[in-house]
Amino acid sequence: MTAERTTRRRLSTEQRREQLLSVGAKLFAQSPYDDVWIERVAEIAGVSRGLLYHYFPNKRDFFAAVVRRESERMLRLTAAVPGIPVREQLGAGLDTFLGYVAAHAEGFRAFHRAESAGDPAVRTVYREGLAAQEQQILAALAADPEITKRLPEPAALRLAVRGWLAFLVAVCLDWLDEPELPREQVRDLCARALLGALSG
Repeated sequence: MTAERTTRRRLSTEQRREQLLSVGAKLFAQSPYDDVWIERVAEIAGVSRGLLYHYFPNKRDFFAAVVRRESERMLRLTAAVPGIPVREQLGAGLDTFLGYVAAHAEGFRAFHRAESAGDPAVRTVYREGLAAQEQQILAALAADPEITKRLPEPAALRLAVRGWLAFLVAVCLDWLDEPELPREQVRDLCARALLGALSG
């Protein structure tokens, strides 16, 4: 147990907060919400429980902050470049996203565990993150004249994008557990799935 403990060192407020969120992402990725103890987070981070509570008033706020951090990171990485057709961006965007998933597997898993957390506030943060991803994709599609000529009705488009996001998450979680396919094949599979959903 002591082997995991981080040596106490002086960090800036932002560095300490980031350290605590990283530890939290690891623990929430490994265990259900109810099985994660705030004391364990403090122990691994090498800080007092009181210091952790200084940053996050309770476990609900702490997990919500973990989820929000991963949501914001994903949105930054998957933001579309204005003026470039979606088809040209899709492969590179998915490559970047899959790189994030591989490099931040614990945060990605923790983010998607939030739906099963018993706390409504945590689930709200998670659902807001998914909704922001959905809106970001819809905005990128709407800004591409080549795509908009073939888009389905708005309600059908929203369902298609929502369904594709669920597909993407399921593929990524399985890929993390069993990384048999190279990233390029996973990328191409997900790209084809989105373009196929839009063609209807």
